[in-house]
Amino acid sequence: MGRKLYVGNLPYSATEEALSEKFGEFGQVESAKLIIDRDTGRSKGFGFIEMGSDSEAQAAIDALDGTDYEGRPLRVNEAKPQVKRSGGGGGGGGGRW
Repeated sequence: MGRKLYVGNLPYSATEEALSEKFGEFGQVESAKLIIDRDTGRSKGFGFIEMGSDSEAQAAIDALDGTDYEGRPLRVNEAKPQVKRSGGGGGGGGGRW
């Protein structure tokens, strides 16, 4: 069990401060990060919380997963490790050399 949690199905009105408060009921919140769409500046409806310990993270999952948050059922589980994406880049055309 890790200390980093994925929090999904968040209302767009959610803030990092509100998430810190909500998860703070189950232990120390080391960080709260909402994922923001770079084009619109709005929340994408999910984020990540890092708790102080594995047991605090598990307590937050047990208590909050599926509960109502401003009319939406929260989805809370252990965050999966970030997968490295290959760098993009134009491939150039298929011209002859």
